[in-house]
Amino acid sequence: MNTRTFVVALSTAALAVGSLAACSAERGSTGSTPASGTQSGNSAPADAEDTMVGIAMPTKALERWNRDGAHLVEVLEEKGYKTSLQYADNKVDQQTSQIENMITEGADVLVVASIDGTALGPVLDKAKAQGIPVIAYDRLINKTESVDYYVTFDNYKVGQLQGEYIKSQLANLKAPIHLEPFAGSPDDNNAKFFFSGAWDILLPLVKDGTLQVRSGKSPKSNEEWQSIGILGWGSDDAQAEMENRLNSFYTDGEKVDVILSPNDSLALGIAQALEGAGYKPGPDYPLLTGQDADIANIKNLLAGKQSMDVLKNTDRLAEQTAKMVEQIVKGEEVEINDTKTYDNEVKVVPTFLLTPETVTKDTVQKVLVDSGFYKASDLGL
Repeated sequence: MNTRTFVVALSTAALAVGSLAACSAERGSTGSTPASGTQSGNSAPADAEDTMVGIAMPTKALERWNRDGAHLVEVLEEKGYKTSLQYADNKVDQQTSQIENMITEGADVLVVASIDGTALGPVLDKAKAQGIPVIAYDRLINKTESVDYYVTFDNYKVGQLQGEYIKSQLANLKAPIHLEPFAGSPDDNNAKFFFSGAWDILLPLVKDGTLQVRSGKSPKSNEEWQSIGILGWGSDDAQAEMENRLNSFYTDGEKVDVILSPNDSLALGIAQALEGAGYKPGPDYPLLTGQDADIANIKNLLAGKQSMDVLKNTDRLAEQTAKMVEQIVKGEEVEINDTKTYDNEVKVVPTFLLTPETVTKDTVQKVLVDSGFYKASDLGL
């Protein structure tokens, strides 16, 4: 990963900015400058109060997206921007319609956390045609030229933190050590980064026999991650899959020792399956990873039903996104720190990466409470 911080001016920023002042008053005009065209140079930067930011979020079903949306609106409105926040119930057609409506209603900038990273090209082409810059939020939008920036966490690092944690704990386990790996939704571009980060650490341990995957659901390479993906990141589907593995491969007295879960929604379902199979918190409870630091999962962490979590401080993500919006609107250079990693199959999307951090039972107070991410009362402390 490229972690050098630098500031870069892109034609897609300047050109999109050039049309922003006109966009507020003249949305729909075929004469506005396309986001990837050439800036005319005769337009002044738009004012915040004249700028509408359309925010497309995937679902309210996961706690983190509710937090993301609410905080992004809060930060932008504090800066004087108008906002339109929409949730799409994990339905691609609904998200497409919502983005179309934002364009029609005069959005000057779009922030999009996509459901399906490959499905939004046509509607974003409409945004591009009207000079509306697009920021992909936490999920890369693939197979389209019509995305200007990407803001996210170092998602490969998320997986690394999970893999490193598992590896650090293996000395406490007795051989044979049984691993069951899970991956995220096959339509989410981030899922491959999560899995690759962890699997680059764990696959060598599978190959040398340190870890054994009784179910056989062990991808031979990072490229095969989708074979164990849970579509839509569903807790119920993860629970059903874990129950199937336990009932099919762990009925002879052997126990599962380690479960790689890429995020908290999967970890919740997996924990339910473990409880149903008679696993109880304690020395023999499996190592179980997670990501997002959702309240229910941190409570599980404190109760011994999850071993670690990865915090992606979405408050910081929203704040960085708002900063990028403001830089676009004011005609300033847009701060990014990665120009190589995120190829969406049409272009390498300029990206700002934030750093995730590990959370364990012993660090909940410091990482989550002392930082202000949660109140102690939120977690029952």
